[in-house]
Amino acid sequence: MTRAAVHELAVNGGKPVRTRPFPSWPSHDGTERLGLLRVLESGRWGGRAKPLPGEVTAFETEFAEFHEAPAALAVTNGTHAVQLALDLAGVRPGDHVLVPALTPIPTSNAVRQCGAIPIPVDVDPHTYCLDPGRLAAACTDRVRAVVVVHLSGHLADMDRILRWAAQAGVAVVQDAAHAHGAQWRGRGIGTFGTVATFSFMQTKVMTAGEGGAILLSDDDQYQEAFSRHCLGRAFDGGPYFQTASSNYRLGEFAAAVLRAQLGRLADQNTRRDQRWRELVDLVAQIPGVTPQGRDPRCTLDPHYVTAMEIDGEPRDRVSRDTISTALRAEGITVHPMNPPIYRLPAFWDGEIHPPASDVDQFADACPHADRLGAWTINFPHWMLLGEHRDVQDIAAALAKVLGALLA
Repeated sequence: MTRAAVHELAVNGGKPVRTRPFPSWPSHDGTERLGLLRVLESGRWGGRAKPLPGEVTAFETEFAEFHEAPAALAVTNGTHAVQLALDLAGVRPGDHVLVPALTPIPTSNAVRQCGAIPIPVDVDPHTYCLDPGRLAAACTDRVRAVVVVHLSGHLADMDRILRWAAQAGVAVVQDAAHAHGAQWRGRGIGTFGTVATFSFMQTKVMTAGEGGAILLSDDDQYQEAFSRHCLGRAFDGGPYFQTASSNYRLGEFAAAVLRAQLGRLADQNTRRDQRWRELVDLVAQIPGVTPQGRDPRCTLDPHYVTAMEIDGEPRDRVSRDTISTALRAEGITVHPMNPPIYRLPAFWDGEIHPPASDVDQFADACPHADRLGAWTINFPHWMLLGEHRDVQDIAAALAKVLGALLA
């Protein structure tokens, strides 16, 4: 592939690869509008103290069925969903919870909000997801749960993780905030017998601006979760409050939007997966960058982001920020991968700290997360909702930028 000269880069005044926009996000049409009007005219906008006919209850049924789960509960946001899942798992103040070192900080924050202590575990360098082989070494006698993050939409190795957790007596919570509709061996996320949590914030592959949900394994667990998300009120709507909980209820307007979003999710996931395969084939011809890998058992990946690691040679000669700035000038939206959680001030905020006392100890224990967090770039999912020429532009910009900066 021909290398571009530095002066040809758009950041230096050259002609950009792309000037037209990528598909816009959020995606919406008249279905959302009709749903919002339906709620407006119903006169009941929220405040559900027990399961009642309406948008929230309908969305819960549809979302559970889509993921092959026995039940779902809609909640305020994805962070609250993880907190509620940990509460259901019996996590209490002072407990330890294993989490991937490479995950957005809300995963760790949710553990802290429960009064528990997050313990970072390294990730698989191919899939970027929690490495099951690192769980035993990270486990302490105070570990009560492991939060498995399906990073970027790729499912972690649930086969090995569930086996280890069963032997260790540790509860499993799936953080599927990136993985709406993902499948493992052709099975939905709701088939693993664990609680799974989702986020519907603005950038997610289905959104109501904010919101969240949890998938539950049976009716008893649903009733307990319902009570805990509704101020601890008795499930039957009685006057007595059973637990010292909070209000995590989702409103009817958000649920109406989410029902519309869910209705087009399967088609969008299929389109993103096809465009991702095309992009990976193109990027294979470009030296200097390696896309996030794919375990063949992950049979459907919604590709919340397309992650790519800047390889060793570019790292020795140019920074990730320089590459990202040059790509944006070429008309390509790109963001840095979040750093490992132990490199963020929020991880250390407060008086209760994990057993390792400093950043360097975690960096030594989590070399893959440390490297990926520093040298990975992410392309958002809506860039894969267009045509083949859109992914051709992404690949062309990568080839141009890396070719020029490495020349």
